[in-house]
Amino acid sequence: MSLFQLILVALIQGLTEFLPVSSSGHLILLPSLTGMEDQGQAIDVAVHIGTLFAVIIYFWADVRIAIGGIGRLAKGRVDTQGARLALYLGIATIPVIIFGLILKLTGMDAMLRSVALIGWTMLIFGLVLYWTDQRGATAKTAPDWSTKDALIMGLWQAIALIPGTSRSGATISGARQLGYAREDAAKLSMLMSIPTIIASGAVLGLDVISTANMQLAKDSLIAAVFAFVAALLALSLMMRLLKSVSFTPYVIYRIFLGIGLLIFAYS
Repeated sequence: MSLFQLILVALIQGLTEFLPVSSSGHLILLPSLTGMEDQGQAIDVAVHIGTLFAVIIYFWADVRIAIGGIGRLAKGRVDTQGARLALYLGIATIPVIIFGLILKLTGMDAMLRSVALIGWTMLIFGLVLYWTDQRGATAKTAPDWSTKDALIMGLWQAIALIPGTSRSGATISGARQLGYAREDAAKLSMLMSIPTIIASGAVLGLDVISTANMQLAKDSLIAAVFAFVAALLALSLMMRLLKSVSFTPYVIYRIFLGIGLLIFAYS
């Protein structure tokens, strides 16, 4: 793989992982629309690691609290903020693990990579994001997160395994429907991404261990670094913009991209 494509893949993953526009959809579209070779699972793992470090650093204060609560949770005690946060993140991750394993074991994950499907999911779930964002209340904040809300948002996250849906877009839609303010919806969505990325990275990592070599290791390091920088910038920008802007700009982008992909797929 050329250095240009390596950096391009990393930037696409980094810029789109936390924006509600679907990173997986964009990565699938890259070889489909440009004729470039598929980047392979090793690079997928690398760019996911890069984005993982970005979200951990950005939300380190909350991550530290959750890590501190794991010990209490292991003892069966949910009596601290950290223990509750760790519990809710675990609950929110269960649906995506179950559905992800079903898709992988049945081979359906390979079937959900068509341009037409991504076009439809871009369009439909873009409209869903707009509807929930415009109609959702803003009474709840991140500290109001509950077991029920974590499970509901976890189910939204599982739906996002369909390429083009967007993990962040789906979970933000779920949070806005539940009444969380925009910034808090985005924050919960980003925190939910941490165990999800770890789980998906572990599964992909097991598949590529046997094919690892020095060149692949170097390519993976480059991809991880560029994905980290791009993800941190995109995350910082989105969280700042949400103080004064809705999710409508992302919806507009999704609608235009979805329509364009459908025209391309059916022409």
